Amino acid sequence: MDVLLKIETDITIQEALDFIHSPACGGEVVFTGKVRNDTKGRSVDKLYYEAYKDMALLEMQKIADDVARQWDIKKIAMLHAVGDKLPGEVAVVVAVSSVHRGIAFDACEYAIDTLKATVPIWKKEFFSDGEVK
Repeated sequence: MDVLLKIETDITIQEALDFIHSPACGGEVVFTGKVRNDTKGRSVDKLYYEAYKDMALLEMQKIADDVARQWDIKKIAMLHAVGDKLPGEVAVVVAVSSVHRGIAFDACEYAIDTLKATVPIWKKEFFSDGEVK
C-alpha cells in the first residue's frame, strides 16, 4: 500500500485525490473536514491548529498500517492542516483507494475516526466575541 502523510500549513483535496488515483482501483473515497463558521451558536472567526509533528506523523503511520492489515487498500492519504484556518477552509483530508467502494468507505471512516481520536493535533477556537476555547 502506498501512503501519503502530511502535516503542513497548506493542504489540498486535489493533492490527496491525485495521490490515491490508480487505474487498478474502482473505489476512491475522500473525507474532507472544513472549518465551520459556528460552534454551539457562537460565531467562529478562525481556528488555530498546532501539532507535535513528529509524533503526529508516527501516529498517522500507525493508522495507515492498521488500515493495511484490515482492508485491501491500494493507497491512502492523510493530510492535516496546522496554523490559522478560516471558516470554509480545509483542515483535514483522508483519501483511500481500493478495488471496491465498500472497502474504501470502511477504511476511510476508520482512518478519520482514529486520526481524530489519537493523533496529537490540537485546535483553538477564536470566536467573534473574542473568547478563545
